[in-house]
Amino acid sequence: MESELRHINPDLLQPSKSFKKPSSGTITLNVGGFLYTAHRTTLSKHLGSFLEELANGKKAVQHTDSMGNPFIDRDGPVFRHVLNYLRTGELQLPDDFREAGLLRREADFYRLSELAEAVIEWENHRVAQREPAFLEVTDSHERSQGLKVYCSDAVFIEKVKARLVQISKSRLDGFPEEFVVSSNVIQFRHFIKSEPGSRLVLKEDSTFLCTLDCLKLETVMLALKSGFKLVTALDSSKGSVLESKTAVRGIQRKTT
Repeated sequence: MESELRHINPDLLQPSKSFKKPSSGTITLNVGGFLYTAHRTTLSKHLGSFLEELANGKKAVQHTDSMGNPFIDRDGPVFRHVLNYLRTGELQLPDDFREAGLLRREADFYRLSELAEAVIEWENHRVAQREPAFLEVTDSHERSQGLKVYCSDAVFIEKVKARLVQISKSRLDGFPEEFVVSSNVIQFRHFIKSEPGSRLVLKEDSTFLCTLDCLKLETVMLALKSGFKLVTALDSSKGSVLESKTAVRGIQRKTT
């Protein structure tokens, strides 16, 4: 039977010519179920890193897959960017990349500090290209309007909400939802009233907020600390408007 098969096609009993077994200079890693093959010198570029120790046998292989490849229980798809960085020495990410935080954590795991720094630099560059945020604080002496805080960046609105808490008879109720208009606007009543005995205070400081002026000052201080810059201020006797812009670097500090 074997002689007949050899007569028909001698390659049937031999390894396929199209398949080449990796040489000793390469290593195949299974990262979260994704297979990557790279030269050992590529993985060894950063001395003391997890991959350098693994490639040079300094670190014992703790887990292998069914094919005998070293198995690393980390994110498989994002490892592509880790490997490309080792190959080229540059961080090249697609424009729509949304997993910078995950890539930073993976860089920390593999002990690639330069990669982590490159990711932070990439994030800062992307932030600098975004449109600046706009903040407007408007107060009125009319009871129907009170104080309105508008910001095009919803993250800043959440920051204002996180700074305030309502206390009712020694019970923390959180931010009073009746003051929330939308994700970009907070509308405060002219006189802060709720159930008897309740009060609105600043978190951490336990400072009673009894007037809208205190709320306005707190919002402005949060804005300045977040990188906003004053653009316009009008006479508060006729209703005041505070407009602020920020280089998006300030907003980046809030979101990271």
